[in-house]
Amino acid sequence: MVVCGDDGLAHRLAAELRGVYEEHVTLVVPPAERSVRPPVVGRARAVSAALLDRVVSAAVSRAAGNGTAPATGEPGNGQRTLEAVEPTEAVLAEAGVERAAALALVYEDDETNIRAALTARRLHPHLRLVLRLYNRRLGLHIEELLDQAAALAAGGGPAAGSDASTTVLSDADTAAPALAASAVAGTTKIVQTDGLLLRAVERPPGEPPGGRPTLALLSANTADPAFADGSESTGDQGPLLLPDAEAVREAAGRRGSVELEQVAYATRPAPQTSRGLGTMAPITTLFSRRLRLSLAGLVGCVFALAVALWVVTRIHPLGALYLTLLDLFAINDPAIGASTARQVLQLLSGLMGLLLLPVLLAAVLEALGTFRGAGSLRRPPRGMGGHVVLLGLGKIGTRVLVRLRELNIPVVCVEAGPEARGLAVARRLRVPVVLGDATQEGVLEAAKIHRAYALLSVTSSDTTNLEAALYARTLRPDLRVVLRLYDDDFATAVYRTLRAAHPQALTRSRSVSHLSAPSFAGAMMGRQILGAIPVERRVLLFAALTVGECAQLAGRTVGEAFRAGRWRVLALDTGEGRDGLVWDLPDTYVLRNEDRVVLAATRRGLAELLGRRSRTTGR
Repeated sequence: MVVCGDDGLAHRLAAELRGVYEEHVTLVVPPAERSVRPPVVGRARAVSAALLDRVVSAAVSRAAGNGTAPATGEPGNGQRTLEAVEPTEAVLAEAGVERAAALALVYEDDETNIRAALTARRLHPHLRLVLRLYNRRLGLHIEELLDQAAALAAGGGPAAGSDASTTVLSDADTAAPALAASAVAGTTKIVQTDGLLLRAVERPPGEPPGGRPTLALLSANTADPAFADGSESTGDQGPLLLPDAEAVREAAGRRGSVELEQVAYATRPAPQTSRGLGTMAPITTLFSRRLRLSLAGLVGCVFALAVALWVVTRIHPLGALYLTLLDLFAINDPAIGASTARQVLQLLSGLMGLLLLPVLLAAVLEALGTFRGAGSLRRPPRGMGGHVVLLGLGKIGTRVLVRLRELNIPVVCVEAGPEARGLAVARRLRVPVVLGDATQEGVLEAAKIHRAYALLSVTSSDTTNLEAALYARTLRPDLRVVLRLYDDDFATAVYRTLRAAHPQALTRSRSVSHLSAPSFAGAMMGRQILGAIPVERRVLLFAALTVGECAQLAGRTVGEAFRAGRWRVLALDTGEGRDGLVWDLPDTYVLRNEDRVVLAATRRGLAELLGRRSRTTGR
C-alpha cells in the first residue's frame, strides 16, 4: 500500500493499514523541515527537487548509520517513509506504485491529488486508487475517467478493469456524520451509504433490547455517556464488538449496548419547522400576524358596510358591495339628494378607504422586506431554543450543517469571516447566521447559547474551538459540547480535562483524521466497505460482500456464519435499490454463492474475510 499526503490524515491512514490490516505501507510525505510547500514552477524543477530531497535524505541516513531505515527516522514496522515535495512520476516510481495493490492520495490540494492519480494510472493500470477531493462533482467525473482508463488498458471488457477501482472520498464527508451525531444524540453513531442511512443506537444498562442484533457491549464504566470519547481507564473493561448471545446475557443490566437501526434518508429539503427554520418560506410568513389581523378587520368592515347599504337601499347585494367598493376607493359620485342613511354610509366608506391606504403600504413594504431577507443571512428568531450552535462554516462545518438539516434539526451558525464558503449554503437552507468571532463577548449570546441544546465547534483553529467551548461553559456549565481538534492525542487530553472539570455535562472532542482514516483504509482494501461507526475508541465496519467470494460464508446458514468478535451478517441485498435490503434474516437461512449480504465486522475480521490476513502472514 502506498499513501501520499501532507497532513495528519496520511500518517493516521498509514498506521491504520499497518496496524489493523497488517499491510506493508510506503508513506510519501513532504520533508519534515519544510513547513510550507513551495510553489511548483515547472515539472522539471519539481522532479529535480524531489530527487534531490531523496538523495540528501538517504545520504543523511547512511551517515547516521541507519542503513535502510526510513528517511524520517521512524522504525520500520512494515512501513517505509519517503520525503518528497510533490508526488511526481519519479517519486511514485520510487515508492513502488508499479508493484502496489492500492494508492491513496490524501493531499489537501485537489489538483495535486488529481495530477498524481493520472500519473499513477498510467504507471499501473490495475492499481486501486483512493483520492481525497473536496469537490464532489469533480470527483465523480474523475472517478469515472480513471475507471474507464483502467478498463481500456486491460482490454476494454466490462470486468477487465474491475480490480482497478477508483474511489473518491472527502474527509469532511466521512467525518460529518459522526460529528453531527455527537452533537445531536450523544453517543449515537450515524453512517450514510448509497441510499441507506444506518444508525447505531446506544442503550444504557438495564434498558430492554430493541429487537435488532447487538453490535457491541460498551465499556464497564458507563456512568457517563460521554465515556465513548475517552481512553479506557485502568481497570475498566473495554468495549466488546459483535458479542455472542451468551456474552449479551452475562452483560445484561451491567453494560450498555449498541444496536443497529435503519433510518430513512430525506432526499428532499427539510420541511418548515415550528421555529421558521425550513428551507422555503410559506405565504403566511410574508406578513406579520398584526398586519394579517388588520387586513382581516378591514375586509370585515367592508362587508358590514355592504350589508348596511343593502338594508337601506334594498338594491341587489352584489350591487351594494360594488357601490361600497366604489365609495371605498373614492371613485363614485357623491350621494347628493339621497337619503341621510346613504350619505352616512358613503362617508364611512370613504373613511375606511383612508384607513386602508396605510395598511396596503405596510403590506407591500413588509412583503418586500421578506423577499429581500430570503436572499440574505437570517438572524436567530426571538425565543429560539433547543437548537445546535455550529461554529465554523468551512469545509467540515458546511458538511455538518447539511447533515443536521437533513435530519431536520434546528441550527444557528456562527462564522467569523463574511466570505466563508458555507454562508451560501446557510442562506439557501434559511439557517440563521451570526457573523463574528465566537470567542468575543456577545457573539455566542446572540446565537442564543443559553437556550441551545449543544455547541458544535468545527473551525479550522484548535485554539478557537477550545476557547469558544470554555467561554460557552462559563455561560452555561451543563451545555453539551463537541469539539473538532486536529491532533488525536490533544483531543483525548482536552476531553479528559473538560470531563473532570464539568462532570455533569457531556463533552466530546473529535479528531477528523481519526474519524476519516478507517473509511479511507477500507476503500484501499476495496469497494466492499460501506461505512464505519466508532464505538468508543474502536471502529465497527459495514461491508457488502458476495458470499461466493468468502469461504467462511458460502454454504453456511446465517447462524453458522456468525463469528463473535469478527463478523455478523445483518441483511440480504436483493439489488432493488433502497428497498432491496432484507433485514432480520432467520438463522436457518442458507447463504448461496450468488447472494450479496451486508455485514458488520471488526477491522481484523473484515481483513480475514477478504483473504488479506493469510497473505500477509505468509509474507
